[in-house]
Amino acid sequence: MQNPHVYALSNNSLLFDASHLSANDTLSIQNKIWSLASHCSTSGSFIDVVPAMNSLTLYLKQEIELAKWHEELLGIWNNIKPNEFVAKHHKIKMHYNGADLNYVANFHNLSIDDVINLHSEARYAVLFLGFLPGFAYLNGLNEHLYTPRRSEPRLKVPKGSVAIGAEQTAIYPSDSPGGWHIIGHTDTPLFDAKLKKPCLIQPGDTLEFIPISVGK
Repeated sequence: MQNPHVYALSNNSLLFDASHLSANDTLSIQNKIWSLASHCSTSGSFIDVVPAMNSLTLYLKQEIELAKWHEELLGIWNNIKPNEFVAKHHKIKMHYNGADLNYVANFHNLSIDDVINLHSEARYAVLFLGFLPGFAYLNGLNEHLYTPRRSEPRLKVPKGSVAIGAEQTAIYPSDSPGGWHIIGHTDTPLFDAKLKKPCLIQPGDTLEFIPISVGK
């Protein structure tokens, strides 16, 4: 059985790479990544622990510990039990009133209600954060809503927009350019730099969208 690779990125950082491993379930490796991240975060040895898709980047407080963790990470990985990671669940209240809601419905020959039901009935897992602080890439979008990204990205997507891009859905935590199809928005704040934990949603969390209104 193949093991992940561990690389030294610098004198005080490591990359734990599981991208070459195969899995029947997209979330099986991610669950272990999140468990490993949790273990490392509670060890007190790291400045930062950054989960990504099938990888984990670790920044040590002390360079002297680099060799130790380089050796220990695989052992910890191999001892992680299935479903060891306990996720936090979020219920995101959402207005289904996005500028591209009609486009998504027409693209799939669905009604607006169909799109809303398919989108809100799913339970999503946060694969990782990226692109913007607090921008969560979500796994679990119903395949009937897979929609290619816009051919021309918008220069400004409003904060709180909920959008679909290819096989994923996500929430824009701040105003930014974006090429995903906007199907609605939420008033839930996702990022606040003044807080001790600036990002509301973390890798490994789960969430669902709760419809509270339809239309403008």
